[in-house]
Amino acid sequence: MKHNIAEIVSKMTLEEKAGMCSGADFWHTKAVERLGIPAVMVSDGPYGLRKQDMQADHLGVNESIKAVCFPAGSLTTCSFDRNLLKKEGETLGDECQAEDVSIILGPAVNMKRSPLCGRNFEYLSEDPYLAGQLAAAYTKGVESKNVGVSVKHFAANDQEYRRMSVSAEADERTLREIYLPAFETVVREAKPDTLMCSYNKINGVYSCENKWLLTDVLRKDWGFEGYVMTDWGAMDNRIEALKAGLELEMPSSNGVTDEQIVEAVKNGSLDEKILDTAVRRILAIVFKFTEGRQQGNFDKEKHHELVAEIAENSMVLLKNDEGILPLAEKEAENILFIGVFAKEPRFEGGGSSHINCTKITSALDAAKTLGLNIKYVQGYDLKEKDDEKLLAEAVAEAKKAEKVVIFAGLPDAYESEGYDRTDMKMPENQNRLIQAVAEVQPRTAVVLHNGSPVEMPWISNVQGILESYLGGEAVGIAQINLLFGKANPSGKLAETFPLRLEDTPCYINFPGNGRTVEYKEGVFIGYRYYDKKHMDVLFPFGFGLSYTTFAYSNLRISKKDITDAETVDVTFTVKNTGKTAGAEVAEVYVADRTKSAIRPEKELKNFGKVYLEPGESKDMTLTLDKRSFAWYNTDIHGWYAATGDYGILIGSSSRDIRLIGTVHVTSTAKYAVKITRNTVLAEIMNNPVTAEICGPLLEKVRKSFGAGDTQSETVNNAISNDMMQAMLDNLPLRSIRSFGGMAEEELENLITEMNESLGINE
Repeated sequence: MKHNIAEIVSKMTLEEKAGMCSGADFWHTKAVERLGIPAVMVSDGPYGLRKQDMQADHLGVNESIKAVCFPAGSLTTCSFDRNLLKKEGETLGDECQAEDVSIILGPAVNMKRSPLCGRNFEYLSEDPYLAGQLAAAYTKGVESKNVGVSVKHFAANDQEYRRMSVSAEADERTLREIYLPAFETVVREAKPDTLMCSYNKINGVYSCENKWLLTDVLRKDWGFEGYVMTDWGAMDNRIEALKAGLELEMPSSNGVTDEQIVEAVKNGSLDEKILDTAVRRILAIVFKFTEGRQQGNFDKEKHHELVAEIAENSMVLLKNDEGILPLAEKEAENILFIGVFAKEPRFEGGGSSHINCTKITSALDAAKTLGLNIKYVQGYDLKEKDDEKLLAEAVAEAKKAEKVVIFAGLPDAYESEGYDRTDMKMPENQNRLIQAVAEVQPRTAVVLHNGSPVEMPWISNVQGILESYLGGEAVGIAQINLLFGKANPSGKLAETFPLRLEDTPCYINFPGNGRTVEYKEGVFIGYRYYDKKHMDVLFPFGFGLSYTTFAYSNLRISKKDITDAETVDVTFTVKNTGKTAGAEVAEVYVADRTKSAIRPEKELKNFGKVYLEPGESKDMTLTLDKRSFAWYNTDIHGWYAATGDYGILIGSSSRDIRLIGTVHVTSTAKYAVKITRNTVLAEIMNNPVTAEICGPLLEKVRKSFGAGDTQSETVNNAISNDMMQAMLDNLPLRSIRSFGGMAEEELENLITEMNESLGINE
């Protein structure tokens, strides 16, 4: 049955309309039975269904239904695989239909500004393009099942410290280029049903009351058509939030803000049309779900297998000296597993995304299923107590083994919603164990369980490292398949692993003073910062090893000269030059060589993943558009690709560029900065329009400086041509009065003429 929403809203009382704008309880919207409006349920996500019916809470303290825990976003993004994320979304959409859940909260696409953010395990990447692409794929998958997502947390929620009150202080370019694009991509490409606004303020205004964010950017610029809900308990001023474009407050306000809305309409401080619009948007999504109910599918065993598949295609091989991996099954009895996480893996994060799992498969469980008789010792105390007996046992057994695999990482308490980490260190007793074992057994590999980067003081002493991140409930299956070569690692890091916390771009400014946090590093986060400074890192963005090797060749660019309104196809060949089948992630970066703005050395603008048999070659074609070349120009409040050359860099990681080409872009944008008396001469001469007008006059200025005159050797040694040019370039236009003999009125007329020629009205 198709509902006439406009007619329904016209029949609602003021009190009913106000009531629709807040939850009925912790997880449900309100029903209006007399008008056939049902209550629908929303549920925590994004990497599993955390449905609570009784004794609901936000942080996961109370029990939720048995569900399937998928890998955390920190891991799945390392797949660089849009199709895989879409498949995950479809599966979660099926589960939502089976459990009568209309909205799953996620994906979480906030940027990894600092590795310390306590919720980084849930967030996707330090790169907005990668995060946006995979979040859009996930969203398309979920919503193909007629279930909605709530993309979160909009926006600049990049820390847990004082997250409900701190103000993120960031300029417009930084927001537009780094902290908003992932949301923008999901909105434009996947058309999500809802967005969840963040707790924090942005430049002094709470996100839920931020009209620039919720209306000007989200709806007018991006064309969002769904509704915006608060994060749980984020509401401050309900009336201002409605005016700004915030429709649904969650959870229930127990009627308090409903009464505020009613009173505001009655006293004229809130236009009822604004309330009507909010209600229509909410009802459109409610009825979209109820009118399009589908057959649910909650096949927990089958979905458990999918968890393993996703994790297997996402885990990152960071080190593999002397081919310590893959391990040989026939040598299993001589292999020693050490570490609590081999038996009881850490596979998910804490807080509102915590899943009550159907089953958990550890590495030891998976090995046993394959008939592998692997010896195991505990090695360390998970509560971080120094246990000399456990350490001595591990060292003794390591001496007797042929190879050792240590399962280590961060305990649950290190990473969670609600607080940030204070450092990047692993527990000292685990570091001590790894070092001690490596001293007696050089054939040692480490399998990591962590939601975000860690320091590795033992890295030079072990031969292998497999980054598992938080791999979901079937983590052990993926680990064993990769360790024993039943699958070939193909994940690439979606974030940089720095050498030290002190190296991170926001080290001085994170997490702020409690009232504000200043984003002084601007657009330079993650690899954008490390590459610009040519800094050494532990592992670069986009890095990941394989059991085979790949060669790149035959770069072809469809057009070498384009306008910014055109797209260009980049084609190249990837060949598996090893002896093992595997998949390679190829990354396309763009480098702006126009010098029109201060920009990163290069930025990821497309990527693809290709599976190849040994000796097999395939062409990959990836497309670039205007946004691939553009930066956000605050003079015009829009995206601007300056005329000039751009490097096209094809790489296996951000620090492993294999092919380089060039495209010349001609800007069609009418961009000109208004000329004032303080505009410097270099800016005037760099613009062909103003250069033609001012050329003769500026030549007169040059001569007044003695430029071009024959001077004595002593003078020439003291005043070089470079010095002369630099002085001229930096002269403000008003200096022509002194050096060009121009009257004030003539100067003003000249400025007017140049602005009119640029199409700028005074």
